[in-house]
Amino acid sequence: MIRIINLYKSFGGKQVLRGINLTVEKGETMVVIGQSGSGKSVLLKHLIGLLKPDSGKIYVDGMEITRLNDDELQRLTRKFGMLFQGAALFDSMTVAQNVSFGLERQAHFPPEKIRALVTESLAKVGLRGVNDLMPYELSGGMKKRVGLARAIVYEPEIMLYDEPSTGIDPIRADAINDLINKLKNEMGVTSVAITHDMVSSYKIADRIGMLFEGKIIEVGTPEEIKNSKNAIIQQFIHGHADGPIKTW
Repeated sequence: MIRIINLYKSFGGKQVLRGINLTVEKGETMVVIGQSGSGKSVLLKHLIGLLKPDSGKIYVDGMEITRLNDDELQRLTRKFGMLFQGAALFDSMTVAQNVSFGLERQAHFPPEKIRALVTESLAKVGLRGVNDLMPYELSGGMKKRVGLARAIVYEPEIMLYDEPSTGIDPIRADAINDLINKLKNEMGVTSVAITHDMVSSYKIADRIGMLFEGKIIEVGTPEEIKNSKNAIIQQFIHGHADGPIKTW
């Protein structure tokens, strides 16, 4: 389980997170929606320890991660897998080398074990026979899948998704959504996804939280968010509002 309590973060005097409170239950997929620049990626980076808050606390399985030193945080983050927005593959490495990159540095497995884990991870995301290809030989959707294979090769307990459907066409985006659901069902992972794509949100989310002006202003099931009375949420998900509301 993940608990975020009164989280604040600013950069150069600009307040980005203004007291975020959010709980993610074990085994659920929480999707955080919000406009570009609303702080979604900043929130995600706090969960994996890439950023430290100005104030507030984050608990992962009962452990307050904001107080951990670098070694303790590194051990904890092995529970996490992350799919970066652009897949973040290394252009000079093959698919297999990309997937095994972290594994070779954090686990003392013999080469044959690593090769088997890489092949198995690629198979889970529907990719076979691509181990020796280079990133430039892959489509956008395939790159996302390779990035996902790299994230799950450790068999993480928690998955973080940074705009998983961005940069690919709707058919490939829907395939990524299916994969996210499949991994949840097969691996039982707890997931946090950030996106502004409502089609993706409705398909993968158990619950959705709306981030606006540095705070989570509402959390609910996809159906509850669709039927929210909050004008800000309705404007975001439909692109219009019935009356005047605060502008972005």
